[in-house]
Amino acid sequence: MGAYEFVALDKDGKESKGLLEGDTPKHVRQMLRDRQLLPVKVTEIARKESKKQNRFSLRNGLSASELALLTRQLATLSQSGLPLEEALLAVSQQNENPRAQSIMLGVRSRVMEGHTLADGLTDFPQAFPELYRATVAAGEQSGHLDAVLERLAEFTESRQVLQQQVRNALIYPIALVITAIAIISFMLGYVVPKVVYIFENYGQQLPLLTRVMIGASDFIRDHWTSIIGLSLFAILATRQILKRESPRRRYHHLLLRLPIVAKLTRGINTARFTQTLSILSGSGVPILESLRIASQVVVNIPMREAVEEAALRIREGGMISRALATSKLFPPMTTHLISSGEASGKLEEMLARAASNQEREVDGLISALLGIMQPLLVIVMAFIVLLIVLAILLPIFEINNLIR
Repeated sequence: MGAYEFVALDKDGKESKGLLEGDTPKHVRQMLRDRQLLPVKVTEIARKESKKQNRFSLRNGLSASELALLTRQLATLSQSGLPLEEALLAVSQQNENPRAQSIMLGVRSRVMEGHTLADGLTDFPQAFPELYRATVAAGEQSGHLDAVLERLAEFTESRQVLQQQVRNALIYPIALVITAIAIISFMLGYVVPKVVYIFENYGQQLPLLTRVMIGASDFIRDHWTSIIGLSLFAILATRQILKRESPRRRYHHLLLRLPIVAKLTRGINTARFTQTLSILSGSGVPILESLRIASQVVVNIPMREAVEEAALRIREGGMISRALATSKLFPPMTTHLISSGEASGKLEEMLARAASNQEREVDGLISALLGIMQPLLVIVMAFIVLLIVLAILLPIFEINNLIR
């Protein structure tokens, strides 16, 4: 039995959309006719999702908050002893997001066909990342799916909270930058020309600062569309260039050499790697497979390659800590904690501790940067406004000379 999305018309010609479970599209159409509905379109959810993977879309997967909510609900129902297919149905009914509902029904249909939960999640790779699917598969193989789902719920919730904190912290600086640009553009484009125009009629040379501001004002007013177009083109061109392997590699190497950015880059990628490796190893996934999956969450290319090289050394009998320390890209604290975990047999615990340590450092660094950036933006904005005001006032100060 599969899950299908349908579009149908009632007797009055009103369009109706929804989800139904059935054996075939023909079966679903018959069910709609039994409800006095005329089927217009019936689409299997799994097939629809597979098509979405091959075309561009602004949003194909689930957001971090949606994934965290689904996982927590599924973990709670699973621990209560509810059968898996009923738990999936309850989660789909509980969720108000139509896309999340269709995905959960699609997973449920695969489970009811006799497949494992991990196989059902595999049909929706953009909604459930490889880390998620591998962890669920390990939980099913070990017979501790409820415990693994609980760990996944905690993991997805912590990731969602971190993302929310970063977004909230960036709201004020972004709003301040946009406001500053709008105010400065308005003053240069409209205020400066109107105020300074009167002084140009005297035929005397205006102060240098005033002439510079008038030139900047004229340039913005005459070429504002070109400025916006070139800015968008530069952003899009940069994104396209960074999609290529060689430029992206050089860019990532540069990030690891910049003083503050390097520490932030190392901290974020190390926290992702250790947290992912901790949850995978604790769920029973083999260490080499765990390293392969964990390397995919490392965005920085040199650090990801260091993890891949470490996996090769471990395959030959080496230790994780020594293999990672060789690259000198991971913080020494992390490699020492991993070494302690390998020696004591508490690798999972030490990986989790290393992840927590890096997350605290990253949070502190981000908070410090935002604390510096906010007053700095205010100062820069005030300085630019001051220059504009001086450009207006300087001719007034010299008005006696202009009149003569």
